[in-house]
Amino acid sequence: MRTPRILMIDDDVPLTQTVRINLEDTGRYEVRVENNPRNALATAREFQPDLVLLDVVMPELDGGDVSALLRSDPKLAKVPIIMVTALVSNQETGQDASIGSGGQIMVAKPIHFEKLVLVIESVLSKAQ
Repeated sequence: MRTPRILMIDDDVPLTQTVRINLEDTGRYEVRVENNPRNALATAREFQPDLVLLDVVMPELDGGDVSALLRSDPKLAKVPIIMVTALVSNQETGQDASIGSGGQIMVAKPIHFEKLVLVIESVLSKAQ
């Protein structure tokens, strides 16, 4: 079985590096980071992720813009996207560690790593 590929698109370099290292240290994921939202589509096309972790608030292109670009590509249109944002709180996400809004799953910043892994596993299991 192939190791699931996760692409994290977020302009916060220290955060993305920390998440990448922690996810890879589980031995369960291959992770690529893109810190420039303008390069997100090209990176996703090259990496072919199984799941995208996408920041909502970024300069130039926000998460909604990047999501629309990914959805416009036939090879990426069905890749699940988890929005990672400070626009919701960990209190709002509760025990499930995520909330859905308009069919979109959102995980709060600051990220609680164990909860993030639970959400990733849940989304990947539904995507198969």
